[in-house]
Amino acid sequence: MTSLRKRMSEDIELRGLAPNTRKAYIRAVVDFAKFYGKSPEKLGRDEVRSYLLHLVRKKRVARGTYNLSLCAIRFLYRTTLGRDSVVEGIQYPKSEMKLPVVLSLDEVARFLAAIHSLKHRAILMTAYAAGLRVSEVAALHVDDIDSARMLIRVRQGKGRRDRYVILSPRLLVVLREYWKAARSKDFMFPGRGKTGHISERAVQMACTKAMQTAGLRKGVSPHVLRHSFATHLLENGTDLRTIQVLLGHRSLRSTATYTHVSRQRLQATVSPLDLLEQPDQSRQSDVDHSPNTSEGEKRTS
Repeated sequence: MTSLRKRMSEDIELRGLAPNTRKAYIRAVVDFAKFYGKSPEKLGRDEVRSYLLHLVRKKRVARGTYNLSLCAIRFLYRTTLGRDSVVEGIQYPKSEMKLPVVLSLDEVARFLAAIHSLKHRAILMTAYAAGLRVSEVAALHVDDIDSARMLIRVRQGKGRRDRYVILSPRLLVVLREYWKAARSKDFMFPGRGKTGHISERAVQMACTKAMQTAGLRKGVSPHVLRHSFATHLLENGTDLRTIQVLLGHRSLRSTATYTHVSRQRLQATVSPLDLLEQPDQSRQSDVDHSPNTSEGEKRTS
């Protein structure tokens, strides 16, 4: 590990950012350094700008990837190197509004029925039933399942905040069945990696396999299950503030996205056309057949 990478890693740790964020930032800065073949300490504003243009024009990276790279580079120069002028004035691109993919209740039922592994069914059912992020469901501990209060504790979710989410009675039955077979001691869903729990990649692969088995045309990921959880709650009458707390959103604006995809809310909305008074049909008919209308006008009409 180079001294610069070590210093940046320590700065990220001191800032209290999540381990996944630390890995992503370091990886983004390494890619930046490899592009020029030299240490970022020897690079300046023009090189940063050219690299960002390369990501947009040549690599055509996704907006999220671009923003991550920019965040990492800004952190490097502002915090670790103390050279604010290098990144001063470089703005984030305007965010675009994209509606999330959402499954219907029938599609969720088909998806869950297609999962043959008890462990994978328990994981993905938990992701949907509690609206958890893939990192959150993968890292659940056995004692996070509070059956006495029918709650699930989420430790250090996004933004390093703990929260509680609902524990479905139907989910509890499946979790108990799984636990009796697995006898997990620490993590609910153990894995062979360094973390001790199942990897996010393994959860995503199980999700993809279930989607294919179920024959669903929509792309299904753990995050789609989370979107579906929120949308179905909204359609069932749950208020936005409660959904915000369950999802762990900082801003209500993030949660409000689901008002755009709620099928029931859209269908219940009345078009202003239907609010107009209906014209008098008999009167309209009299106008059409007025004796003052010429034969030529009749033929033309």
